[in-house]
Amino acid sequence: MTAFFILVALIALLVLRVPVAFALGSLGVILLMIYPLPLNAVPQRLYGTMDSFELLAVPMFLLMSNVLLKGGVGKDLFAAVQSWVGHLPGGLGIATILSCGLFSAVSGSSVATAATIGTVAIPEMTKRGYDRPFVLGMLAAGGTLGILIPPSIPLIIYGIVTETSIPTLFLAGIGPGLFLAFCFIVYGVIYTKFSGNYQPIERASWAERRQATLRAAPTILLATTIIGSIYLGIATPSESAGIGFVMALIITTAMGRMTMEKVREATYASLQTTTIVFLIIAGAKVFSYAITLYLIPQDISTLLSSNISNPNLFILAVGLVLLLIGFFLESLSMLLIMVPVLYPALSAMNIDPIWFGIFFVVLIETALITPPVGMNLFIIQGVGKAPLSEVVKGAWPFAVMMLLTAVLLWFWQDLALYIPYKL
Repeated sequence: MTAFFILVALIALLVLRVPVAFALGSLGVILLMIYPLPLNAVPQRLYGTMDSFELLAVPMFLLMSNVLLKGGVGKDLFAAVQSWVGHLPGGLGIATILSCGLFSAVSGSSVATAATIGTVAIPEMTKRGYDRPFVLGMLAAGGTLGILIPPSIPLIIYGIVTETSIPTLFLAGIGPGLFLAFCFIVYGVIYTKFSGNYQPIERASWAERRQATLRAAPTILLATTIIGSIYLGIATPSESAGIGFVMALIITTAMGRMTMEKVREATYASLQTTTIVFLIIAGAKVFSYAITLYLIPQDISTLLSSNISNPNLFILAVGLVLLLIGFFLESLSMLLIMVPVLYPALSAMNIDPIWFGIFFVVLIETALITPPVGMNLFIIQGVGKAPLSEVVKGAWPFAVMMLLTAVLLWFWQDLALYIPYKL
């Protein structure tokens, strides 16, 4: 009954449009006052949340992605990929998804990926006659690869919350990330081939391909350095993010695209996003601490274990709940609210926490392109200067593909676990 009242109170605060960070934090403080517990526990939890070396990766990856965004790196990536596949049926759609995947391997941010590639791809594809809703939907979905293909900021936060290996989570995200990118590409090719609403472009010459690839080579080297340094054990994710930021600054400056004004803009944008992320994490930490004192996660875990003995039914229930709250909460809030509650039940169900992290991220990835609070829908709406309804119309087939990927993960766990455990 206590859990029910807390849930109702949280929903009420969110319905009243109280920012997620303050809704979680204030409710946590109230619960601690009722417990009762000395409120000096609140600043202790807040300080403990921020005093994390692993969490340093978040602002560093954000800073790096904003530097690349201001440096116009997305244009080089898109041009390089387009030179190789642009002449194929639906070639610009293929180039868009591949560019999103490559930029995701650098930034770790869905928003940065959608904004960077969208700025270049939307005008190019619409100029070539591609259906506008299809273009907008593809960019919104392609941007979501940023939270699945490593390095991924949500996977970093999941690893911190659950104390699981972040490099292992990154490895587990590769298979589903590449599979989703493949599905998006196949759909794009089939859609454009049957609709016929595109103008083919000429095959690029080998000289043009070489020139375009050389321009994009520094960014590809940056992605290789970041991922390789983590997987080879040379650097932690936080250290790798710092290296990536320095390299991004050097690359964009050497290209003559970075000025002090752009550095200030990138820093300010990163500061804004980092503040929002850290406030949500801090509020979620206080809320999580409070509900732990009330034994709510343990009670829910016991309730699930005693009533749902089948792990498949448990995963089905989790999936339905995440789909439901995904209509009302953005991805980071879903992660920080639900993971502390659900995680204790995983061991009782004999569910691999690495696999569950990837399954969870695929579902919150879907929430990024479902109304009314799908963040990528709003990003692409702004970049493409389009009505939200047009973006939603183009995005729903991609949302279906994401849900089918979650179902495939359910039945074929090696899609996520083969690379980290068996390769």
